[in-house]
Amino acid sequence: MSTSAGSPGRPPRPRLRPVRLLTLLVFALAGLMFWLSFDTARGTNLRSDDSMLRLSDLIQERSHKNGAQDERNAGLRAEVDALARRDTSPSDAEEARLKGLEQSAGTKPLSGQGLTVTLTDAPPNATAKIPGIPEPQPNDLVIHQQDLQAVVNALWNGGAKGIKVMDQRLISTSAVRCVGNTLILQGRVYSPPYKITAVGDRDALNQALTASPAIQNYLQYVNAYGLGWKVDQHEAVTLPGYSGTVDLHYAQPVKP
Repeated sequence: MSTSAGSPGRPPRPRLRPVRLLTLLVFALAGLMFWLSFDTARGTNLRSDDSMLRLSDLIQERSHKNGAQDERNAGLRAEVDALARRDTSPSDAEEARLKGLEQSAGTKPLSGQGLTVTLTDAPPNATAKIPGIPEPQPNDLVIHQQDLQAVVNALWNGGAKGIKVMDQRLISTSAVRCVGNTLILQGRVYSPPYKITAVGDRDALNQALTASPAIQNYLQYVNAYGLGWKVDQHEAVTLPGYSGTVDLHYAQPVKP
């Protein structure tokens, strides 16, 4: 029915503006996400300490298993070597060459004079110990991957015949890596304090540590914030032989 020109008639139907439509979609999406989160958690705390503890326990368990597998692998390798020597009867020259290769590869124990470097995190409530130095940030108070690498590289430069980090011997394929505040070395996990032991001429090893620019930088943090640094001298120390696998899974030999 039409209305006369002078009557007000029905008010126009309100139109939904694009901004309001977008707001409704955002609220609907947020509601869907909350419902999915509740349905997944089933009322449990997604950030519970128990889940973090279970993850930490799992990492430690795998680390222990890797250590046990390394020991088993070392025992099997010793049996294989003994059988090979019994069946092949190598000459004295071949035996001497084999022993030299084993020492170079780091698969046999190594004894001699040497030293141990210990790196330790600073106390969590550490403050600046030198006037004019800014207060430390959290990263200033923990050992980093480059600190461990600096010590290992300096010891190699000092003529070390062999190095172990914690209880593991380093070989040519070893990689010192840190994730957060933990060291991951050859499938096993370690926490500070970190101990690095080298066999070699102690005077040369000490000189190499002193001459390293990276270690000089680390020692500034030792003096400023209390990071741990200790060098113990050894008249005689024994490094274990590397007990892990020596197979290369990714590298390929260069074809002539």
